[in-house]
Amino acid sequence: MTVETPIRFSPLSEWQDDFAQLPTGLQVRELPYLTQLTLRVAPGSAAAKAVESALDITLPGPLRAELSGDVKVLWMGPDEWLLAAPEGLQDELLAQLRSAIGDEFAAVTDVSAQRTTLALSGHLVREVLAQGCAIDLDPRATPVGSCLTTLLAQAPITLVVRGEGASSVWLLVRSSFASYLATWLVDAGTEYRGSSG
Repeated sequence: MTVETPIRFSPLSEWQDDFAQLPTGLQVRELPYLTQLTLRVAPGSAAAKAVESALDITLPGPLRAELSGDVKVLWMGPDEWLLAAPEGLQDELLAQLRSAIGDEFAAVTDVSAQRTTLALSGHLVREVLAQGCAIDLDPRATPVGSCLTTLLAQAPITLVVRGEGASSVWLLVRSSFASYLATWLVDAGTEYRGSSG
């Protein structure tokens, strides 16, 4: 008996041509199949320390992200983090973390199908996002490593600042809002077409 691997469809697979039409100061690309795991654990607990040891990271504090390794760790709440890693590592990471946690009180759940990620870069990122997001993206307010759950054009997102002055960000959005958000980004970028740079 042959078991067929299910075909995966990115929520924004048909948007690449639209993103390519954006002005040069705003590049948008989808990172569609990132491994995403939700970690629920009490900060400073034995389970949290076991996770930190297993991943060789420190769980970031409020409104921060740890971006240095292959596994990015995003603070989502007082006892919740989102682990984002390259595609296809769900099973390996789940096994590694569950083994590290053992009988300690914590939970790790695969939520990879829940969201997609948009990577934005360029000197227009801050300006475009300011049209639909109330977060102050000035580097003094949101330096590199900031991780904020907010709204962009009324769509719930997690915004991760990856470059100085928000010149590079990730927008993590639920798959059901992805097309709406892509439409908004393309529309918001339209007025900058033909501008220098």
